[in-house]
Parts: sequence; structure tokens; C-alpha cells
Amino acid sequence: MITVTDWIAAARPKTLPAAVAPVIVGAAEATRQGQFDWWPVFICLSFSLLVQIATNMANDYFDHIRGADTIDRIGPERLVASGRIPPLVMRRMAIALFLLAFLIGLSMVAYRGSEMMVVGIAAIVFGYSYTGGPYPLAYHGLGDIFVIMFFGLVATIGTFYVITGQLSFAVLLLGLPLGLLANNILVVNNYRDKETDETAGKRTLVVRLGRRFARQQYGWQLALAYLCVSAYVGINRSFWPLTTLVTIPVGAQLIVELRSLEGAALNEHLAKSARLLLMFSALLALGVAIS
Repeated sequence: MITVTDWIAAARPKTLPAAVAPVIVGAAEATRQGQFDWWPVFICLSFSLLVQIATNMANDYFDHIRGADTIDRIGPERLVASGRIPPLVMRRMAIALFLLAFLIGLSMVAYRGSEMMVVGIAAIVFGYSYTGGPYPLAYHGLGDIFVIMFFGLVATIGTFYVITGQLSFAVLLLGLPLGLLANNILVVNNYRDKETDETAGKRTLVVRLGRRFARQQYGWQLALAYLCVSAYVGINRSFWPLTTLVTIPVGAQLIVELRSLEGAALNEHLAKSARLLLMFSALLALGVAIS
């Protein structure tokens, strides 16, 4: 019997900061410009969370049927591979959540305009295609691009646009660091799963370019995230967003730890990377809002 605990585990709560962060930062930038409304924030947050959870569940299903999740897996237990949720049930739940996200996304269309339909459908299609469909992005080394684009730029800029009806270069500088830090979570995940992914033919960047490249990627993405915030501060002449710099020691420690960790120890490193994203985005949102 499938329990509520099983479904919560299938949602992968530790990854959900990637869905929350861009919405709160996009809303903060709208607040800085004197425009804020709870309703579009609620819509964007609900849509983002549903797409993230549905993507996680679809990933659980497709990685199982493609052979990427096996008994040799050292990451957290996957619900389909472990037999706790039947494959067909997981696939149906993922599709149902994508459909629910689409229906909620229609509120964004009603609130802001038909252009949001294109953005919403693209997010859902790419979420499903992350490990599903005829050309799964994660299996061809394109997962990193998807995460940076949709859980950074698109979600942040989209939230800001739904609230204000405007676009700005400043909000791009806020969205990019969130995408980079969200992708660091993926980097750790793929770093840990390199051997099983390679066996299953999942050609992630870590499989293609090696663990040394992954460690460098993790560090450069973190550095670029702080550089984007500095550029935002330089443009807007408000120093409150620089409070994010207090997280630099945490990020530096994670860079050092990644060099020595392996196996199951990387599960905690992944959780720490998610917490760094949450701390960074909370401080960034607060700093932007009070600017």
C-alpha cells in the first residue's frame, strides 16, 4: 500500500528550494519597484512547485525504466526502483501534477496575457523531457541548461513579469545566480551517480567531462552567482542585496568538501547545497525588497 510518506519522499523535498527561490526573489524585485500582489505570487509559487514535483516523479519513473536507478544506487532511495510505488502509478501521478500545473498556469494567462501560455507550456514540456520523451535532456548532457534556464531565469523573470507586466535587465541578474546555485544541486547529484549513470548511458556533463570538471563547475557557478549580485548592486546603487555575501564561507566550505567526499557522503552535501540556495535566496529577496 502506498503511503503519504511515500509520496512525500517521491516529491524530493530537499530539491524544492529550487522552485521556491526564484519566485520569492522575483516578487521582491517587484516590491522594490512598488508593485506587489499576493495573488500572482501564489499562482507562480504553486505552478513552480508543481512542475518541480512532477519533474521529480517523472525522473523517478524514467530513470527506473531506462536503467539509471538500480540496486547499486548510492543516492536516496527511489520509490519506483525500490518497489514502493508501481511504475505506472508514478507515471500517472507525474502527468496529473503536470496537468494541474497547466490549469493553475491558466490563471497567469488570465492575469497577465497569452504570452504566459507559451512560457508555462514550455516549462511543462521541458520538465517532462528532462528524463522522458524521445530525447531526454539529462541523458544528453543538457540537464544543466534546463535547470539554469527554468529554475533560474524563466521562473524569476516570469514571476516579476506576471506581477508587473514588465521586463528588466536587473531581474535577469537576480535570476541567473539562482539558476546557477540550483544547478549546483544537480552537479552534486550527477557527481555522486557518475558510475551508475555511465552504465545506463546517461551522458551527464560529469560522465562526459569527469569529476574534476564537475568540481570546477561547482566553484565557478558559485563565484558567478555572487558576481551577478554585485553587478545588480552596481546598477541599482543599493547595497542591501550584498547581505548574500555572508554565505560565502558556507559556499567555500562546500567547494572544499566536494574534493574529498564520495559515495553516500555526497547525499548530505547535496542537502547542504540546497540549504545554501535557500539561505542565499532568502537574503537576496530581503535585501532587494528593502532597497
